Amino acid sequence: MDWSREEVEATVTEYLRMLLLELAGQSYNKSAHRKSLLARLNNRTEGAIELKHQNISAILIELGIPNIVGYKPRGHYQQLLREVVEDHVSRNQLLDTAALNATSTPAVVPLISDFSKFVVDAPKISTVAKEPKPKQYGTAIPQKRDYLEREARNISLGSAGEEFVLNYEHFRLHNLGCKGLAEKVEHVAKTKGDGLGYDVLSFEASGQERFIEVKTTAFGKETPFFISRGEIGFAQEYSEKYFLYRLFEFRKQPKMFELPGPVEKHCQVNPISFICEFS
Repeated sequence: MDWSREEVEATVTEYLRMLLLELAGQSYNKSAHRKSLLARLNNRTEGAIELKHQNISAILIELGIPNIVGYKPRGHYQQLLREVVEDHVSRNQLLDTAALNATSTPAVVPLISDFSKFVVDAPKISTVAKEPKPKQYGTAIPQKRDYLEREARNISLGSAGEEFVLNYEHFRLHNLGCKGLAEKVEHVAKTKGDGLGYDVLSFEASGQERFIEVKTTAFGKETPFFISRGEIGFAQEYSEKYFLYRLFEFRKQPKMFELPGPVEKHCQVNPISFICEFS
């Protein structure tokens, strides 16, 4: 049974309330919010609410807006849901302010002594075919800003992510017994300038070079990232040595997954804006 407008309105309101708390750095209980919402719906299950929240995450990502960490984006949503999300977002000035602050705040390099749970599996690329469509990322709501693109331009966050990867590469090579190679790891984005196609020069245990491009977000694992035409080309040319390190949840509990070789092997690459998506 399709959800009524009243149900959709209530669900979107509750989701955005949680998102606002998350962006503001305030704690909240998802279960408590979900149970509160149940009383306003027409005999829906908690599983149905979870799915609707995942749909909202997918819509927000398409609009260039951060989604709640933990609600993995899921497409094939009700058109009414998108209309309601767009309407709520366009009128929510507090959400706009919180998202701007969350994407532009300076970042510092987190200190982690145990990297054993730092690297996780990469998201799986969607196997569902998508119809070609004109660029709408960040333009569906003209009066709002593309927050994810704004975060991608946050120089402080990008630099902190690269410095963090330097620390990780030293740890990785030391663990492999390659202390000499660890000392040769280089932050080439600083020593040789940006625009090389990668940020960090590291090595395999064999001594082969590892060219690392670092993409950092404070948001969730499936958050799209931006990549330049030059970076795409470099990954293709040096596919056997190239790794893209995607750092996520960087401000709270940093994690990372690796995308070795050409980026298009792992993501759906938008040829207009080069946004890499997992759903």
